[in-house]
Amino acid sequence: MTLASSVRKRVQLAGVSALALTASALMPATASAQSTPATTSTVETIIVTTTRREENIQDIANSVTAQSGEDLAPLTEGGADILSLAARIPSVYAESSNGRVAPRFYIRGLGNTDFDLAASQPVSVIMDNVVMENVILKSFPLFDVAQVEIARGPQGTLFGRNTTAGTIKFDSVRPSQETDGYISVAAGSYGTTNLEAALGGQVVEDVLSARLSLLSQNRDDWIDNAFTGETDALGGHEEMAGRIQLLFTPSETVEALFNVHARSLTGTSAVFRANILTPGSNELNSNYVRDEVYFDSTFNNPQAYDNWGTSAAVNLYLDGGYTLTSISAYEHAAGYSLGDIDGGNLVTGPGFIPFPSETQDGIDDLDQFSQEFRFASSDDQTTSWQVGAYFFDSQFDITTVGPNGGFPPSTTVRHTNELWSVFGQASHQLNERLELSGGLRFTVDQKSLVGVVTSIPVTPVSVQDEQISWDLSAYYDLDDSQAVFARIARGFRGPSIQARDVAFFNPPSIADSETSTSFELGYKSEPLDGRARFNATAFYYQIDDLQLSAVGGGGNLVQLINADRGVGYGFEIDSEMWVTDNLFVTAGFSWNETELQDSDLEVGVCAQCTVLDPDADFDGFVEVDGNPFPQAPDYILSFSARYSIPAGNGGEWFAFTDWFYQGRTNLFLYESEEFYSDGNFEGGLRVGYAGELSGGQDYEVALFARNITDEDNLVGGIDFNNNTGFVNEPRIIGASFRASLN
Repeated sequence: MTLASSVRKRVQLAGVSALALTASALMPATASAQSTPATTSTVETIIVTTTRREENIQDIANSVTAQSGEDLAPLTEGGADILSLAARIPSVYAESSNGRVAPRFYIRGLGNTDFDLAASQPVSVIMDNVVMENVILKSFPLFDVAQVEIARGPQGTLFGRNTTAGTIKFDSVRPSQETDGYISVAAGSYGTTNLEAALGGQVVEDVLSARLSLLSQNRDDWIDNAFTGETDALGGHEEMAGRIQLLFTPSETVEALFNVHARSLTGTSAVFRANILTPGSNELNSNYVRDEVYFDSTFNNPQAYDNWGTSAAVNLYLDGGYTLTSISAYEHAAGYSLGDIDGGNLVTGPGFIPFPSETQDGIDDLDQFSQEFRFASSDDQTTSWQVGAYFFDSQFDITTVGPNGGFPPSTTVRHTNELWSVFGQASHQLNERLELSGGLRFTVDQKSLVGVVTSIPVTPVSVQDEQISWDLSAYYDLDDSQAVFARIARGFRGPSIQARDVAFFNPPSIADSETSTSFELGYKSEPLDGRARFNATAFYYQIDDLQLSAVGGGGNLVQLINADRGVGYGFEIDSEMWVTDNLFVTAGFSWNETELQDSDLEVGVCAQCTVLDPDADFDGFVEVDGNPFPQAPDYILSFSARYSIPAGNGGEWFAFTDWFYQGRTNLFLYESEEFYSDGNFEGGLRVGYAGELSGGQDYEVALFARNITDEDNLVGGIDFNNNTGFVNEPRIIGASFRASLN
């Protein structure tokens, strides 16, 4: 298989195409050969570690989607970051108002819109088996990735707190004794370049292997500041990252993987655009110009972050098939982002801007340490089990300051978090068809906050909670190609402290722990003699004491609140199929309904928009009972297709396209005529040639386009000053070259 021919799975859109594919995938395996195109290709077996064991994705009682690093390559070669996962996987969305850092993920509609650098998220991001708790750590760039696994629903038994929505787990390509690697070069619009390289192999025969991976992503400034007269003033970035891994195997019973990684980012934070939404409409108006802003600030929204980390994962393989695992990790980060929050100026606007707003938020000396121990039985027993313990400790300072030392006054607060937990999980093969599993985790989570430099007295705050997470599941094989499963799981998100309002002379706010109970029924199959894969899951979940962030409003507050309850229900479909030996297609669909349930919950609203929610007591705060969760698309359609034409000498010409379509998405807790999106879509295209060099190395040359139709999609808003919005990335057209090094 050529390198390009493996770039062909699970990057998804659709519409009628998705439904048509899923219908075809449901065809019974007994369909006659004449009813389908003749093909010998079958879908690849996908091995995942969602259960902390290596298992076939078709054999676990969980709703999981996996993508290989080759699947991600078409998304990132145009300079995209981790947000490129948004809406390309069923029930998964992502956005950020902090540029290329602090991504906010949502699974099945559940996430957190809080832009504070101390915000906790119900979606846990795990990189090389290390939880990246802080939002800055979650943004580490993607390169030399072996696989990403998205597990939907509470995953608290094996992955701990803050997984009420699910987990997103990235695994890097590991070192091996075989010499291998790759080099990838891409260049495109706006001076975009994406350079990747990796090389690994034997250092000491059968004892030590190493792998070095490097990334450089750049884009020139391309947005003019029409108010100051600066051309190409902002919009660019320079991202450098690297990773070195050492795999030490001194004997058959010892394996130790050491990982050191780092990144450095400079560039533009989010680009806020004043009054691009006309009151009464969510359509972008004439104030919006893709390559122009009208900032009165001369700083032009700079951003700079550095972080590095290291980990050691040690496995001891003991007699009797037992395994003792230790994972020790340390992460460090520091940096800042500055934003012209009003998105314009008081003179020319655009539109009415009542007052200027510009702030800088930075994180100083983030230190995170984690330690996990696991003891597990072998996998080949009727009953398999694992037990473990986990410890987490972090501390960081957050500083908020106005421009040139003005308003808001410089304010620094210190956050600390200490957590420990113990857990166990077991699976029992009741008979040849039925497997039962269950798990339990006990967690103690403590957070505290103190004021370091503040303009008002800040009483030290401390919160603590003890919670039990658990799950029960049953997996039943219908036959060799079909299975069904049921799963009930309980998870929790620990208590949170929000202190950004201290800079604006308000006390910190606190949210109690939220707890989630989820119910799932799923179906998994590989019909048509293995030429297709069709997985579907229906779900319902209820969250008690749902943590929410009341962001913005006319009072420009950022406060944590708890809603009495939140519910979500829907279904998701993952499918892929070899239509012929030359045509491979994937399609995904998810439908998510979410609802806030709290008759007493009121929030502040926008300064200039048209609010649809009632204000029964006329206090300026509206009731949001019954509203959808913020940034929760009600459906996502996704589709990809790859077609190849064989050429001489084992090469092939190919074309690959991927699309997504996103349903109605409300941006805030309240509903308005302006702050929502409906019908956002994007597509990509790659055409090229893949072949083999004389030395046996695979190579690929391609032309590509991201956001090929140059869509201008509203992805977020700021409501306290004017109808400010921010949009998606522009169209990038370019060329790429990739070659293996084996």
